[in-house]
Amino acid sequence: MPGIRVRLRGNSNLGDPIFVKYRIRGIFPRVAGAKKRASACGGPERIGKMENFLIKQETYLEAGIHIGTKLRVNDMSPFIYRMRNDGLYVLDLRKIDERIRFAGKILSQYAPEEVLVVASRTYSSNAAAVFSQLTGIKVYQGRFIPGILTNVARADFVEPKLLLVCDPKGERQAVVEAGKMGIPTIGLCDTDNTTSFIDWIVPCNNKGRRSLALLFYLFAREYQMGRNKIASYDEFTTPLSAFEAEKSEEAQPAAPQDAESVAAAAEAQAEPKGEKAEAPVEAKPTHTHAQAEHKKEEAHKREAEAEKHHKKKEHEHKASDEKKE
Repeated sequence: MPGIRVRLRGNSNLGDPIFVKYRIRGIFPRVAGAKKRASACGGPERIGKMENFLIKQETYLEAGIHIGTKLRVNDMSPFIYRMRNDGLYVLDLRKIDERIRFAGKILSQYAPEEVLVVASRTYSSNAAAVFSQLTGIKVYQGRFIPGILTNVARADFVEPKLLLVCDPKGERQAVVEAGKMGIPTIGLCDTDNTTSFIDWIVPCNNKGRRSLALLFYLFAREYQMGRNKIASYDEFTTPLSAFEAEKSEEAQPAAPQDAESVAAAAEAQAEPKGEKAEAPVEAKPTHTHAQAEHKKEEAHKREAEAEKHHKKKEHEHKASDEKKE
């Protein structure tokens, strides 16, 4: 199938159109109007026969990448499949896959130093950190400080050619600054996210740990494929679990496996037991000495009281003798 050229719409100032090697359904740019957006994205199609997915459909469903929120924004209507009985909106899995595939192709058109990922939440920053290690793309974690993309006087000023945001609502400042600077923006959007200043929408669950881990796993694999670092998906050896692990779990050191370490650990555990066994033996003389001291103090008190009583009687006898005289 012949390739096509696509120019992303929005606030971007792209030089040349991005060349796409394969024609993909639903990659046309956003246009004004809900009906036009729906037609440009393939219409409200139902999930039917799933073929040629980037990953197994069961993996998508297990990660909950298609589970949205109870809120729906008109901008996200073309990507919503239905509403469940509990009020949660469900995203179209086919469109999710198509959008992830094309987002990976967009990312692969840029060198690692030309891309910036903004991940303010914990789950997104953990997965994005692994993505950064594999691709070399810079990740900005935590709160996005205003002026990083617009204030050239800042020490941390950056000027990327492509921006990827994980939560357009929480990272709104980065989206607005990218729009002002004409930087193309890819946004991971849930059903409750507005899409203004977003050039390429990736509909997904952008709040779940497993969902975000799967997204960055696919982004990393597609990026390496697009940059010709791997020839097939089989050469991508990083497991999905590496993207799901939290920092606290990764920071824990591995348990000692060699025989010497195990023996040293066993001796260290045995030493306190020996001290506890000897403690009662040493405590006996200490207890006996305390009793002896207590007895001595009581004897001294009795002697002092006897002397006081004796002096009192002597004083009384002297007083009586003086009266007689």
